[in-house]
Amino acid sequence: MVLEIYLDLFSQPCRAVYIFAKKNNIPFDFQQVTLFEGKQYGEEFRKINMISKVPAIRDGDFCLGESIAIMTYLTEKYKTPDHWYPADLQKRARVNEYLSWQHTGLRMHGSKIFWQMVMIPNIMDVEVPKERLAWSLEDLESSLKILEEKFIGDKPFIAGKEISLADLVAIVEIMQPFASGLDVFEGKPKLSAWRDRVQEQIGKELFDEAHRLIISCQEMIKEIDPSKLQIFKPKIMKMFF
Repeated sequence: MVLEIYLDLFSQPCRAVYIFAKKNNIPFDFQQVTLFEGKQYGEEFRKINMISKVPAIRDGDFCLGESIAIMTYLTEKYKTPDHWYPADLQKRARVNEYLSWQHTGLRMHGSKIFWQMVMIPNIMDVEVPKERLAWSLEDLESSLKILEEKFIGDKPFIAGKEISLADLVAIVEIMQPFASGLDVFEGKPKLSAWRDRVQEQIGKELFDEAHRLIISCQEMIKEIDPSKLQIFKPKIMKMFF
């Protein structure tokens, strides 16, 4: 049975899994789970992941959720090049360090900016208070500084001389606020140079393919039926306000 990967490329973790699988020539069936239509709450998908989150995989009778768990599983099963998740104890520790931090660091703050600048005002017709947006921008800037100064430092990549899962996860997370119209690389030459190296390693065609949906989000949101998002509104307002 071919590996099935359940994705919505609007999601940062989904884009990371998609890029990783494609870059490493891992054969899989792309199973679309459209989040804004609530497909993740359907009975069939809940058999794959009972917590109704993407990405998720089904590998024969084995189902697995959470992007980091999925990618590390794929590195082991498909024996991907060592640089993605190094066997060297200290290099792997550096990768794990970033992957452990990013959930409440860069990803959370980048997502908050995207929702506050794009989705909430345009889809939910709610004005985000200027001071709240300012706080979110400050949090994002702090996370970007940590990424640049602590995790990248003077190295080409987070774990050293080669790209790893940490770099892949970081770049897709940065693209979320970037798609909001916020130039997160302005005035950050070290971060910009790192971005260019990561994109070169991934390949422009694959990188652009994975990010096409999020980059065109300003057009995409015009096609979303706002009424479909009402069931998410209380949760979203609680998360991003």
